[in-house]
Amino acid sequence: MGADLPDYYFRIRENGAVVFKVDTENRQRRIEMNQLAVVNVRNGEVKPHGDTILSEADIAAIQEWLDARVALLAQRDIDDIHRAIDYLNITTQWVQSKATDAQLDSVTDPLLLAMHDLRSTLVRKKADRILSQADGGKADKPRD
Repeated sequence: MGADLPDYYFRIRENGAVVFKVDTENRQRRIEMNQLAVVNVRNGEVKPHGDTILSEADIAAIQEWLDARVALLAQRDIDDIHRAIDYLNITTQWVQSKATDAQLDSVTDPLLLAMHDLRSTLVRKKADRILSQADGGKADKPRD
């Protein structure tokens, strides 16, 4: 490994990360990773590990990582939606040119239901946005 290791390592997990302090300044010149905390990306909660007291530098590094991770996940979400649009177009072409009757029988109802659900939700959300713009943003709350 190179000599320029970061001071912190973030082991990604489903809802965040486990934060480790990277230590190479020991007698054996081995890389040691000491667990500092667990970070939850969904709510921003940082739980120190055991009796660990986080320093200001620790907190700043964790917050910097958290901000970058939230931005990355948001970008991935929108990338996934753009990919879904591509998949819908590819699916349409497949239905038009390659699908057999048996294949269409197996996918038609689930696809129609999913597309109906998506269309209904998109139409409702668009109507909400239009109404919100008309009343100056007073009704700008997300709905389920």
